[in-house]
Amino acid sequence: MGRTIAELAPEFGFQVAAALEVGDDLAAGIEAGGETIIDFSFHETTAEVISHAVRFGKALIIGTTGHSIDARASLLKEAAKVPCVWAGNYSVGVNLLNALTQRAAAVLSDDYDAEVVEMHHRFKKDAPSGTAARLLEIILAARGLGPEALRHGREGIPGERTRTEVGIHALRGGDVVGDHTVIFAALGERLELTHKASDRAIFARGALRAAQWIRGKRPGVYDMQDVLGLSEPNGNTAAMSGHSSSR
Repeated sequence: MGRTIAELAPEFGFQVAAALEVGDDLAAGIEAGGETIIDFSFHETTAEVISHAVRFGKALIIGTTGHSIDARASLLKEAAKVPCVWAGNYSVGVNLLNALTQRAAAVLSDDYDAEVVEMHHRFKKDAPSGTAARLLEIILAARGLGPEALRHGREGIPGERTRTEVGIHALRGGDVVGDHTVIFAALGERLELTHKASDRAIFARGALRAAQWIRGKRPGVYDMQDVLGLSEPNGNTAAMSGHSSSR
């Protein structure tokens, strides 16, 4: 992702001030120049990235996934000290999927069993994907459920499906860039919302679009729904800014 962002940055009018890998002097690279940090590294480094962004007053675009619920909640508080866009997926299509899922979950009662299925390449380290995690958050919020309602796959004899559970199934194999399907299944009909990615460049372009959008925004954590104008009028928002240094 870092290489793709660096290659596409000129299309968006950006110059990469520093391209950093794990093990590099992160503080020196961030201080050296650039207005915005774009981070697609590893969840264990997110706290350090945010700390330096706050220290040097840089805007943030975070695409790293794999954080626990508690860790993410803590990191969001720190990230809100600067303009920040944080999304598990920067694809325009996926973010439209999020909006459609939110609408469907609000319209359909718990007569419609909700399940999320995602598939990624064999090298992906975290499960479920950040995109799937966001879809699950949307469904849980719409139904007034907590994370204890999630069912990560099923085995043995788990019994009949309850109305309050939301299933999540993570598939891994080959070189799949990213497939996500949200299923609402009732007696007599089924609604499926699906997005399939075939080129990682869509994520880089989305992140760079977010970097353009974040310019001049106030400190806070925004997501791609804000960038694309898909947020509810009273929904959560966040911000970002300027030229990019990518990680």
